[in-house]
Parts: sequence; C-alpha cells; structure tokens
Amino acid sequence: MQIARFTAAAALLLLLAAAAPAGDVLRVGTSGDYPPFSLEIPPEDESDPAPRFEGFDLAVAYAFAEARGLLVMPTRFRWPHLVRDFGADRFDVAMSGVTVTPERSALGRFSVPVVETGTVVLVRDALAHPDVAALNERNVRIGVNAGGYLERVAAANFREATRVAIPDNLAVLNAFVEGSLDAVVTDTIEAPGWRKMAPDATQLGPLTRDRKAYWIRPDEAALADSLDRWLLAFEASGELAALRAKHFGPIDVPRTAEPLPALLAAMDERLAMMPGIAVAKRRAGIPLVVVSRETRVLDAAVESVRRAAARRGVEPPPEARVRVLFRAQIEAAKQVQRDALADATYERPETIPDIDDVLRPALIRMGEQIARLVVALPPGLSPQRVREAASDQLRTRWLSPASRAGIADAVAALVPETAVQ
Repeated sequence: MQIARFTAAAALLLLLAAAAPAGDVLRVGTSGDYPPFSLEIPPEDESDPAPRFEGFDLAVAYAFAEARGLLVMPTRFRWPHLVRDFGADRFDVAMSGVTVTPERSALGRFSVPVVETGTVVLVRDALAHPDVAALNERNVRIGVNAGGYLERVAAANFREATRVAIPDNLAVLNAFVEGSLDAVVTDTIEAPGWRKMAPDATQLGPLTRDRKAYWIRPDEAALADSLDRWLLAFEASGELAALRAKHFGPIDVPRTAEPLPALLAAMDERLAMMPGIAVAKRRAGIPLVVVSRETRVLDAAVESVRRAAARRGVEPPPEARVRVLFRAQIEAAKQVQRDALADATYERPETIPDIDDVLRPALIRMGEQIARLVVALPPGLSPQRVREAASDQLRTRWLSPASRAGIADAVAALVPETAVQ
C-alpha cells in the first residue's frame, strides 16, 4: 500500500488499479477543494499529468485500504455533480467531508460519523453586520459553495440576501479575500484555515450541528460493514483522534466513532428521514400506521441483531430488549411524522423519492447498521451516561423529550453488564 500513497506518480497508480482485481481496488470520490478534508495537489512536473490528493479523509482512506489490502484509486468530483457521479458508479465511497443529510441517506449508506462540524459565517465588516440577522438583506453578497450542504443552509438562513453560489469551494474563499463578497458560509473545521487568509474576518455561528461520514454506494453492504468495523477499532486505538489532531489542529472534536455515539447517530439519521417519509406516505395515500408492516420491521430487526452478533462472535442481547429498542424507534418515528405534518412552518420538499423503491430500502439499510452497532456496545455504560449521550446526539427536529427518553432507556437496557473479574 505504500506504493499508492502520495509518493507515487498518479499514472502508475492508474496502471496498478487497472491491473488489480476489481475487489482489490477502493474507488474513493473526493473533491480536492475542501481542506483540511481533501485538497488537490498539482502535479510536480509534466511527466506526472494527474493530480494527487491529501487531507484528513484521504489519510483515513489510505489507512483503511492498507489494513484491508486494497489499492486506493482517488476520483475527483465537483460538488454540484456529487449525486450524479455517485449514482453513475464513478466511485465506491465518497470521502471528502460529506455531511450526512436525509437526501443522501436515501441514496446510499453512511458510515459511522468521523467528525462533527457546525455551519459558520465569516463576515468582512463586523460593524455593518454584527449578527446573522444583519446579513439577511438584499444588498449583502454572501458566497457559498454550489451544490453542497452549505448552499442549502445558506438558502434557509439568508432568504433575502444575495447568495452567490460558486462551483468550487476554494474559489469561494478567493472571492471573499479579493473583496467581492461581504460574507462566506463555511464550517467550524474549514474556517480556521480560511481565517488565516482573511485575518480581519469575524466569525458568526455556528448555525447548525452536523455530522460528516463516508457515503457508500447502496449495493456495497460488505464495504459498509468492513469500514464501520475498522472505524470503530481505529477510534478505540486512538489513531483516528491522532489524525483529527494532525489535520484539524487544536480544535475540540469529539470521538464520534465510538459505539454509543455512533449508534445514536445512526438512529438520529433514520429519524431525520421521517418528515420526508410522512410526505411520501401522504402523497401515496398510505396511512401513517400499518400494524402488519411494524410487525415485519420488528421481526427483521431481531434477525439482523442475531446475524450481527454471530459475525462478531458474541451472544446476541435478549430478544425482548431488542424489540423494545426497535419499538421505541418506531414510536419515535411516528411521533416525528405526525408533528412534522402538523407544523405549518415545515417546508415540504417538492420532490420525494419513491417510498417503495428508494425510501424503504434506505430504512432497511439503516436498520442493519443499527443492529451492528447494538452488538458493538461496550459493557458498563451507565444509564445516566446513555441518557446524556441521547440528549446530545438525538437532534432530529420535532423529536419529543418523551420519544428521546424512550430510546435512551431502551439503549441502556441493551448495554452488556460489566464482566466479573
């Protein structure tokens, strides 16, 4: 695997990838314009015409590939074309600071989270624009990367401002430094690097709390399982934290790839799908509650947990407790759906994927990941710690305190007891 690291000529890498069996190559989609996650390094000379890529996510990709005996083949994507390229099978996994969103969850599989970030705004003139509200005026020009998650955040928060969507993330920074923009939308990980280029800028926010993970093709179940297992071990060893420190600097970044926060994040990802599913059900004339389907979901969940335990070589947790957990998720999902539909401020998406062909298969994939993380829970987690983690990690809008508590109690009941010494 040292051959494929950044020291090799890109042309040689392509030849090696072409010669390797398909199963031995990990095709990694990356943007190259999003440091410290992914940065394209220009060729050193004309004999090496292809670019190479560096950054946190590339370092993770190479470490995973080395552990699994794979050859990494980076593939450049542009953010406006990420979904198109993902669907066109240009790569197996996108590793480029990709934010977890319901729209992406519907189309693929997300790994356990590797980083948490928040949306922030860098402002040129803090006296003229001392807060977020002051930016929301038509004469204010706010730059944002086109086609990515941050463009949607900008649209939601700055409806009246003049938003300038630029289809290259580094070009957004250049426009701000050159003075053609009053503000730019970025995130808590990227902002420190941008502020070095614009030291007089003032930071506002964060406006959101987001998770970044690796976006895997829906048909790559084995890759998703392998990557999750490896990330949990990589986090436990401290190596993932070391890579965060190396690439992000002295920023307080939580350990997201531990079993408990990863499990809660997976359940939160599933709950975040529910408003869209509620809209899809209503448009298709499907009732909110279908008892026979809930029964099938519970039975499938129990079987998924059994299979996951067998693969890990551990005893599965008691079936009754597994059913309580997945029942708590079902009840929370219905509660979120009801409250979202009843909320006049909920902006229903105009386009919703087909519920049978897209949305339900996505929920099944999430259920399988949740099952794997259930059996990965370490012993000895106290109910109080689980409740505190659930309060922090279960963030879906409209989720009620009662639903959150129900999930937390069900997770706490599944924690293995501390082994007797």
